[in-house]
Amino acid sequence: MHSITLSQAIAGYLINLSARHLSQNTVNDYTHTLNKFSRIIGSEILVSEIGIDQINRFLANQTDLSNKTLSNYHSTLSTFFEWMITSRLVNENPVKYIKRAKPERRVIDPVPAEEIKKLLDAVTYSKSYSRRGKKTCRNKLNGHEKNVAIILFFLDNGVRVSELCNLRIKDLDLKQQRAFIFGKGAKERFVPFSPRTSQAIWKYHTKRGEIYPEDFVFTTENNRQLRRGYIQKMLERATERAEISHVHPHRLRHTFAVNYLRAGGDVFTLQMILGHEHLEMVRHYSRLAQSDIKRAHRRASPVEFLRL
Repeated sequence: MHSITLSQAIAGYLINLSARHLSQNTVNDYTHTLNKFSRIIGSEILVSEIGIDQINRFLANQTDLSNKTLSNYHSTLSTFFEWMITSRLVNENPVKYIKRAKPERRVIDPVPAEEIKKLLDAVTYSKSYSRRGKKTCRNKLNGHEKNVAIILFFLDNGVRVSELCNLRIKDLDLKQQRAFIFGKGAKERFVPFSPRTSQAIWKYHTKRGEIYPEDFVFTTENNRQLRRGYIQKMLERATERAEISHVHPHRLRHTFAVNYLRAGGDVFTLQMILGHEHLEMVRHYSRLAQSDIKRAHRRASPVEFLRL
C-alpha cells in the first residue's frame, strides 16, 4: 500500500466529491473541514500515520464550536477515511473509535399566522406617513413582488434556501403548480405549491421582462442568481419593520412542516416534500403538531369548560 500525504489525499477526495454531483454547499463544507484539519495536524503528514491522537487533537482544538458543528466535523472525517480505505490509502478508520458529539436539539417555534401576515405586509408596503391635511399614506415598495413570492414559496413547500436559490425557470411549472428540486445529497424531487404562490411568482416574472428556461426563478436586479445572503437580509429587515420575532429561511421551512401536519397532511408525503432521507426529523414535526393539539384541547375542553 503506497502512502501519500494528507494534502494529496484531500485533493483526490475533493475531485471525487465533484464527480458525484453533490451540491456546492456540501462540497464547500467538506473542503472547509478538511482544510482546517490539514492546517491543525499538518498537511505533509502521511495518511497512514494519522490515528486517534491526531483526530482528538483536531476536535479538541474546536473549543468555540457547537456540538452540531463538531458532529458534522466528525461525520466529514469519518466519510473521508472510509473513502481512503476504499482507495487503498489506509487500512482502517480511526474516527469510528471516537465518540461523536451529540447535537443539541434546538426548539424552533413556527411563525404564527398573525406574524406571517405582518411579515408579508412589511415586504410589500412602506411605513405609514402623513401629509398636512391628508390621511395617512403607505406606498408599495420596489421589488415587493419578488419578496412576497419568495416568502410564499418557502411557506408552501418548505424548500431549503439553497434549493430556492438554485431553482431555474425550466424546472418550474406554474400551471401544474410544482417545481423540480435538485436537493441536498444530489437527490431530486418534485415539490408542490398553491395557486396563490403560483400567482405571486407569475406577477414577479411579469416585472422582469423576457425570461429564458436557463434563467433562475429568483434573481437580482441584474438577472443574476440570488444568494442566500440576500434572502437572510431581506427577512431580517422585514422582521424589524414588522416588529415580530426573528424569521429566517429554516424557520419558514419549519413553519411549513408543522402547519402541513396541523392541516391534516401525512408524515410520509411531508417527508417526500421536504426531501428528508429519514423519518426521524418528520416525526419531530409531528410531535410538535400533536402538542399543539393537546394545548388547544386543554384550553377548549368541554369537560373543563363546563366544570363537569
